[in-house]
Amino acid sequence: MSSRGGKKKSTKTSRSAKAGVIFPVGRMLRYIKKSHPKYRIGVGAPVYMAAVLEYLTAEILELAGNAARDNKKGRVTPRHILLAIANDEELNQLLKGVTIASGGVLPNIHPELLSKKRGSKGKLEAIITPTTAPRIKGPSGPKKSTLRKPGLKKGIRRPKKNAAEIGKSATADSTTDLSVDGFTVLSTKSLFLGQKLNLIHSEISKLAGFEVEAIINPTNADLDLKDDLGNALEKKGGKDYVDSVNELRKKHGPLDIAGAALSVGHGLPAKFVVHCNSPAWGSDKCEELLEKTVKNCLALADEKKLKSIAFPSIGSGRNGFPKQTAAQVILKAINTYFVSTMSSSIKTVYFVLFDSESIGIYVQEMAKLDAN
Repeated sequence: MSSRGGKKKSTKTSRSAKAGVIFPVGRMLRYIKKSHPKYRIGVGAPVYMAAVLEYLTAEILELAGNAARDNKKGRVTPRHILLAIANDEELNQLLKGVTIASGGVLPNIHPELLSKKRGSKGKLEAIITPTTAPRIKGPSGPKKSTLRKPGLKKGIRRPKKNAAEIGKSATADSTTDLSVDGFTVLSTKSLFLGQKLNLIHSEISKLAGFEVEAIINPTNADLDLKDDLGNALEKKGGKDYVDSVNELRKKHGPLDIAGAALSVGHGLPAKFVVHCNSPAWGSDKCEELLEKTVKNCLALADEKKLKSIAFPSIGSGRNGFPKQTAAQVILKAINTYFVSTMSSSIKTVYFVLFDSESIGIYVQEMAKLDAN
């Protein structure tokens, strides 16, 4: 009370401030009452609704901002919002009936439209080796390559096995006779933005002759090198490589499931090694986490502006994934990653496989990409 008997002036506090949210609680209450005039509305209902809408808005804006950044834009547009929603499984399910004005559609250009040349009748691309591979020398000197190169004219014939025959047989026999430094290029596919998927018959620790900037090492939370691939990398890289892994272990700490960390590839045929902790088959949301593992590896390579990366069949080793399931999840993750980012430094993804069963499965699944 003041000396004149009047009341003290008090500043009003909004319900949004009391609830600790930004969205207007009072306006939410008005909308709820207008939509449901027959019902009594509890005092917590508009607060809950404001909090949920605020969370969803923040989530969409964060993902849309990432899409804008990946496209080197400083402003979020409806297109970026559409990409953010369409490439998030939960948001896409929630807003599947919503049309975003000026958002466009998801890119889904058939690979054949990008890679097929005028006059070409074959559905599959020719099986080629990377341009960095050395020529094979015979006893009488350098041998001319019989494979069709991009600059050659249509009249030049292919070797005995053509691409259509190779694509039909999805087994280890679907390889060419072209072998370089102990490995064979089996198949190649183009994604919608021109990224190449190459299937190679080799061991990932013996990729000499290919300019691979990063190789993937599936490991566990402790980044140990106790499995077959870890031992091979340790043997190939020597003490310097082991020291770099130990340094990463101390700096990074335990790897979360689906997490990825990068170390220098001392003594290896790649500049870097991306260590990832993929989930075990049968665990909760194991397929979703395997897909996230692959995307995290690609994102880490993009952060370093790498142009090529080599994958073994992660998940199907000690983690127990069926090889067919692992191949499907990995290829889906790679495809959706490049769709969602729209801009990536990665131009070539190698699948480095050694056993005939995995090779056959990947040939089958890569052939299916043309139909998607």
